[in-house]
Amino acid sequence: MTNVSKIILFDGVCNLCNGAIQFILKRDQQDVFKFAPLSSTIGKKLLAERNIDPQTIDSIILIEPNIAYYAKSDAILEISKSLSGYKTLATIAEFLPKGLRDAIYDFTARNRYSWFGKKTQCMIPTPETKSKFLL
Repeated sequence: MTNVSKIILFDGVCNLCNGAIQFILKRDQQDVFKFAPLSSTIGKKLLAERNIDPQTIDSIILIEPNIAYYAKSDAILEISKSLSGYKTLATIAEFLPKGLRDAIYDFTARNRYSWFGKKTQCMIPTPETKSKFLL
């Protein structure tokens, strides 16, 4: 995993999460992100290395190797800062209290399967995006 700038761990069966990954893939013009499902071997390894309990945090997690990791709304904001055209919006959203941002995130996360549906298996990368996934 050398030369990986930022790693996004995500719920591989969640339609909302998969949509978010597709959104990020299209806007990652600097090629800074790699992706792995939370339930994958590498996802579990990265969680364990950071002592993150997947039972308490089952959301998008952004890892900046050897620097930090971000979860919930902080992960969304940090990811947005690296996407073309979204840095200003993320900077403005940071002014909202973290408790409020995370409450909105948690509400959406709790309802994501009923609102957006769920796949029976993790998303399979296309040949064009396969190199972006750590499997």
